[in-house]
Amino acid sequence: MSTAASSQDFRIEKDSLGEVQVPRDALWGAQTQRAVQNFPISGLRPMPMFIRAQAFIKRAAAEVHRDLGLLEERLAGAILQAADEILEGRWDEHFVVDPYQAGAGTSHNMNTNEVIANRANQILGYALEDPDKPVSPNDHVNMAQSTNDTIPTAIRIGCLLRLQELLDATNGLAEAFRRKGEEWKDVVKSGRTHLQDAVPVTLGQEFRAYGTCLSRTAGKIQEAARGLRRLGIGGTATGSGLNAHPEYHPRMVRKLSELTGLDLQGSDDLFECMQSMGDPVFFSAALRNLAVDLGRIANDLRLLSSGPTTGLDEIRLPAVQPGSSIMPGKVNPVMAEMTNMVCYQVIGNDACVQQAGGAGQLELNVMMPVIAHNLFVSMQLLIQCQKVLRERCVEGIQAQAEKARAWLDRNPILVTSLNPVIGYLKGAEVAKEALASGRTIREVVLEKGYLTEEQVDALLDPRRMAEGGILS
Repeated sequence: MSTAASSQDFRIEKDSLGEVQVPRDALWGAQTQRAVQNFPISGLRPMPMFIRAQAFIKRAAAEVHRDLGLLEERLAGAILQAADEILEGRWDEHFVVDPYQAGAGTSHNMNTNEVIANRANQILGYALEDPDKPVSPNDHVNMAQSTNDTIPTAIRIGCLLRLQELLDATNGLAEAFRRKGEEWKDVVKSGRTHLQDAVPVTLGQEFRAYGTCLSRTAGKIQEAARGLRRLGIGGTATGSGLNAHPEYHPRMVRKLSELTGLDLQGSDDLFECMQSMGDPVFFSAALRNLAVDLGRIANDLRLLSSGPTTGLDEIRLPAVQPGSSIMPGKVNPVMAEMTNMVCYQVIGNDACVQQAGGAGQLELNVMMPVIAHNLFVSMQLLIQCQKVLRERCVEGIQAQAEKARAWLDRNPILVTSLNPVIGYLKGAEVAKEALASGRTIREVVLEKGYLTEEQVDALLDPRRMAEGGILS
């Protein structure tokens, strides 16, 4: 590139290592530019909630320091406006550091500091290339802060900001399953255990149980999120609070609670909040548990809708797109398949968070950027997956009641309800003969004279069997 082109396209920024060329109109500065050059790893950028959470912290810090008389009113006002613009999503394109970056998240923290500082300087009437810009990314935007306390605080706040959205998506899907359960409470079908014939259930019981499972899992996620509300902001570099005003920590907790609308608490041990990623790891495990349950349910939807001519075909999923580029008329369970993929990814993300959570040394866990990225990705995937699965699949599922009853009529395990009358061994004899001959349990029992027609009809009522208890 020619000198003329460089002069036209770039400006010069400085950090402690020297001068760096930065794109002329970029709001970031020297340290962000070095990170862009050092970490061209995934092509990914920070998740939006990571950007927002850091902006909340910078905004709160500027307000607290202004109120404490430590930050000039004029500079604080410009920082507050710049942070508010970031919270509105106006400058997302200027957050450019790859999630796989320098340990602890220094690059992401400085990206935030530099964007806010440069935008604040613009607000005050200074050009980006002006050497006399008054707002410093380190001295003013990062006042009384360290990457080591802002990044774990941002992880906690970012997860909490999307918590209700995740709970709403999970509970919404649960309710959709429960509504189907009520709709199909009288659709009797064959139960299956070990993928083999079992005693009767209703399709409604199956689907109601899916809803119950998801609701309970949502409750576990909410419980796991409680630990995230405890903030270590103010610990600065190691937990001691060096360079922070004695009132900074409690004021920051109050201010962040006010700005975010979250119920946040101060930590009783700032050192522990720096050393341990235990709370985010615990929360990640709760997300994984949701993925395990959701993936199991998706697999059931695929099984129950298999066929339609050569499978179970007890339900029909909505046809949302053609299923094959070569087989005309084929329709696949694509929404359930998508759900499985999401679940596998979330489970993998949790494995990463778990390993990274145990990789801290002494006063700091330097793996926080990858913990943050995986948590925010998992939440995004689970929120959108459940919304789409509910809207484009579950709400439109149709029961195949006649097919379900046809399978049930051929089920030799119906003989189980006869156990209290004819005994287990005679029941096994009847089941084997019915399966071998292709006849029904009713036919074999009557032929052997074990029961009268009236007794058989009472004991082999599938709807009553699905309700449990001892039939007579």
